[in-house]
Amino acid sequence: MIANIGLLALALALPIALLQSGASLWGAQRHHDRLMQVGRNAALMQAALLALAFACLVIAFLSSDFSLALVVAHSHSAKPFLYKFAASWGNHEGSLALWVLVLALAGGALAILGESLAPRLRARALGIQGSLGVLFTGFLLFASNPFERLPTPALDGFGLNPVLQDPALAIHPPFLYFGYVGLSLPFSLAVAALLEGGISSAWARWLRITTLASWSALTIGIALGSWWAYRELGWGGFWFWDPVENASLMPWLIAIALFHCAVIVEKRGAFRQWSIFLAIIAFSLAMLGTFLVRSGVLVSVHSFATDPTRGIFILAILVCVSGGALLLFSARAARLRDDSLFAPVSREGAVLVNNLLLCCGCASVFVGTLYPLALETLNGAKVSVGAPFFNLTFAPLMLPLFFLLPLGPVLAWKQGSLLGALQRIQLAVLVGLAAIIGTLAYKGAAPLWASLAFGLGVWILVGVCCEIFQRLRSSESRPGASFWGMSLAHAGMGVLLLGVVAHSAWSIERIESLRPGDSLDVAGFNITFENTAFTRSDNFFAEQALLRVRSGNGEVFDLTAERRVYPIRATSTSESAINYSLAGDLYVVLGDNWIADAEARVFRFYWNPLVSLIWLGAALMAIGGGCCLADRRYRASRPEAKRGWESRQENLSVEEIQ
Repeated sequence: MIANIGLLALALALPIALLQSGASLWGAQRHHDRLMQVGRNAALMQAALLALAFACLVIAFLSSDFSLALVVAHSHSAKPFLYKFAASWGNHEGSLALWVLVLALAGGALAILGESLAPRLRARALGIQGSLGVLFTGFLLFASNPFERLPTPALDGFGLNPVLQDPALAIHPPFLYFGYVGLSLPFSLAVAALLEGGISSAWARWLRITTLASWSALTIGIALGSWWAYRELGWGGFWFWDPVENASLMPWLIAIALFHCAVIVEKRGAFRQWSIFLAIIAFSLAMLGTFLVRSGVLVSVHSFATDPTRGIFILAILVCVSGGALLLFSARAARLRDDSLFAPVSREGAVLVNNLLLCCGCASVFVGTLYPLALETLNGAKVSVGAPFFNLTFAPLMLPLFFLLPLGPVLAWKQGSLLGALQRIQLAVLVGLAAIIGTLAYKGAAPLWASLAFGLGVWILVGVCCEIFQRLRSSESRPGASFWGMSLAHAGMGVLLLGVVAHSAWSIERIESLRPGDSLDVAGFNITFENTAFTRSDNFFAEQALLRVRSGNGEVFDLTAERRVYPIRATSTSESAINYSLAGDLYVVLGDNWIADAEARVFRFYWNPLVSLIWLGAALMAIGGGCCLADRRYRASRPEAKRGWESRQENLSVEEIQ
């Protein structure tokens, strides 16, 4: 019964999406208020129907409804409650249902909260959002129906993929999809602006808010995925440059550039064409990630499907949406010419350089990700593009970006002074140089890049502190939530950089075979292999290896590494034993027992210095984004947002210019 309700709600959502698209676009074209109101109501109805459909799918998984093929393929009656819940989106059909739901919720949010936008502009944006809903809801209903029934209900299911049975990964996809699909709103606003032939400060404010909200969610989603990979895959790393990982990184980078552009559009009226172009590219890259995960063109622990037929449909949607938007941009962008002038050394100039570096970095990731796939398609040759390529192309582009990060906020609008900006944060210059020299003295000159990058991380953190101190000392109004959010986000970037550098350059790895009672030393820890034990749960069997660890300061603690076997899936996984600390993680993995000695076990030991700073930095960035969204000046419904930015440029005060 529940599944039938879900299928009916999903089937009704398609014509409602058509109504939303048609009524909104036609109403805007004909200046027909009632039709535009119909489009807004249809957006709310579509969101409600898809929420009902997805709720029915979740209930089917929680109640183990084995009459549904999807539940049989990805759940089991013995699964813990959390993983039954996560299984509802831990597959192709369920994840696409979540994608479509978030798309509809984004349209509903615009329908409810978009009062500050001009009626026709909002109607056009809702029409574009509805058109996206038609494409993806139609694909879900006709090619990836999550409510497909079996002729005969099964007695039990096959269970969720064991590597996905992790708390971090259970909540990782919703955040990732709110980030991915949230970028549909900037896309719809951009296309609506092209159709309308003009923009306002209210439009720029909405672009800024929606981009920041999507970027914050995407930051959390990527961080949770990285945390899961670090804990679950047993390789001691946090980022593998997997194509699906790269697919989430690319829109994240472009969203940073888009957000900073939206700030300039709102405050100065510059970068209008560039902002629209970035909004189109950001969502196009999000759809590219959907294609990579679901097309079967790559093999990854992150991918959901291996059906190339469905991949062709997704590729067709990608080409249609992105190609159509770019064609419209080429035809209409000239109407949105930038009239604002600024010197190269200015806050606008810093944002422009920021954008260029981010876009070039994204382009390097794009080439490294798609080149092997394109080459294999053309001539069947298989090549591997991994960390060495990205270290040589992506990393050098990010270093100047990190250098500019503390300078941008202290430069004046229109025309600034580089020397004056450096004087404002001269303490950061001195402390950053001291950090480079100190790191070289402590760690040696190899690798040199690590000392330079570590110094840049310190430079960012101290630069943020200098800016905070000067703002608190100044006679200006008290800093708002957006200032604190910006400071937290920039500080988070510095903290993340410190963690990445320390882990990448100074980690220690050892692989050893130990018998019970054997000991070894790793990074100042004395580790003794005590014994093994076998345990059983409803879901898996496990071999546990107990290790006793004595640190350099005399502290003693135990670590338990596991190898788990899931009989339902006939697969095994490793459960790493990790001792977390701010200084670094002692990380132990129990390997397969392939050696002749029955009592001996193979272990991999890692010492990962400062690795926790990676996720601490990501958390600070996401919190910073949330603080900015909480600022009352971000409320798009305030009366000032209804005035165009052009009218404000004529009355800028001296304080605003400086």
